[in-house]
Amino acid sequence: MFYTLIDILGTIAFAISGVLVAMNKKLDVFGVFIIAFVTAVGGGTLRDVLIGSTPVGWMKEPSYIVIILITVIISILFSNKLKHFRKSLFLFDTIGIGLYTMVGVEKGLNAGLMPIMCIALGTMTACFGGVIRDILCNEIPVIFRKEVYATICIAGGGIYFVIMQFPVNSEIAYAVAIVSIIVMRLLAVKFKISLPNIYPENKK
Repeated sequence: MFYTLIDILGTIAFAISGVLVAMNKKLDVFGVFIIAFVTAVGGGTLRDVLIGSTPVGWMKEPSYIVIILITVIISILFSNKLKHFRKSLFLFDTIGIGLYTMVGVEKGLNAGLMPIMCIALGTMTACFGGVIRDILCNEIPVIFRKEVYATICIAGGGIYFVIMQFPVNSEIAYAVAIVSIIVMRLLAVKFKISLPNIYPENKK
């Protein structure tokens, strides 16, 4: 039940971030739904294909499509309430990567993979929906910019496995890892922490 709740919350968070990007690009209603859909299920689809879990999750559980559709409708109806567009997009995207990282880790554990592969699946689940979203909307994906993104997902997955070395309930470890990812990204953006720039600055 806890795992299912995390999955649903992640789907909603990423669907909202997809709606916000699509509306910023002034897409029609169908375009908004498609961008929200691929943002919400893109990473999970790639993950399921890689581990051989087919048909992929949203094909076996049509409820995901219903959840995304309802989220899109509500987001459009109340879009004028999202006063700070960029802040809203950032917030829902951040919540989404926190939740989906651990959804991917759980899928890896269920598939019997070693921890490092579980972390890779978690990072992929969290990041690749956003990659597809940004590519379709003609943006450079966030994961490829200087902003810390995938690195935080990797760190969050690592935190989960470290906590599990102690006699702690797995749900508590999940919650701590999710909160850690969200907090780390908020702090990284607030204090402008980024990966090193390998390109020399242009000198005038």
